[in-house]
Amino acid sequence: MPELPEVETVRRTLIELVIGKTIEHVKILWPNIIKRPVEVQQFQDALVGQTIRDVGRRGKFLKIFLDDYVLVSHLRMEGKYGLHQNEEPYDKHTHVFFRFTDGTELRYRDVRKFGTMHLFKKGEEELSLPLSHLGPEPFSQEFTPEMLYRQLQKTNRKIKAVLLDQKAVVGLGNIYVDEALFRAGIHPERLANQLREEEVTNLHREIVDTLTEAVEKGGSTIRTYVNTQGQIGMFQLQLFVYGKKGEPCGRCGTAIEKTVVSGRGTHICPKCQRRDG
Repeated sequence: MPELPEVETVRRTLIELVIGKTIEHVKILWPNIIKRPVEVQQFQDALVGQTIRDVGRRGKFLKIFLDDYVLVSHLRMEGKYGLHQNEEPYDKHTHVFFRFTDGTELRYRDVRKFGTMHLFKKGEEELSLPLSHLGPEPFSQEFTPEMLYRQLQKTNRKIKAVLLDQKAVVGLGNIYVDEALFRAGIHPERLANQLREEEVTNLHREIVDTLTEAVEKGGSTIRTYVNTQGQIGMFQLQLFVYGKKGEPCGRCGTAIEKTVVSGRGTHICPKCQRRDG
């Protein structure tokens, strides 16, 4: 599933491709992708004549700003956007088409059909799900070491589970949680409220640094991720533990292990990330 760096990269490429384009027609071949409004025809009718003014991001969600609406889009496992000419052929995995007045078409392709789209009147997108429950952005002034420590003190869940649930901080998925915890020297099964304040300060720094570096590299191409222009991310070349089972740790030489934490495949260095802290 694309995480914050991958979604941010898609956002940046969409800005280059679609800002200022006006929607002439919307075609939907897999209606289950559209979650709001319930009536797909309302979704289509509302977008006709709307011009794309900006593309934002909230956690792992894209926010496409139009004249009167905001389209909130989650790519889930396999969702991809691409700009095409109207007459170009498309395959069976292409499900949503935004045809523009200039003869181009933004297409949404999703092999697994897990992606979602919600349409809100502008200004109302943060008031309801899927955005209303989200925590702070990792690059925001709100996300401080002190704020993170207070949040972690409220729960005795495993730290990996807390970082994945998008309430303490948004944008982290399995890849970047594993990487940030390794870089902070914290075992993913440690209980959140048992982390020392200095450990949380280190974790905060590594979350921000890991995501910043990943954004600069265009994200990580794991499995099938590419950006809107078909380019792969390069941060996977800098991963310390994710996908490195059996390989020597870059810091201590111990073999990287893979286990399951909170139902997710998890990569750790057993020497650098001790359970006892």
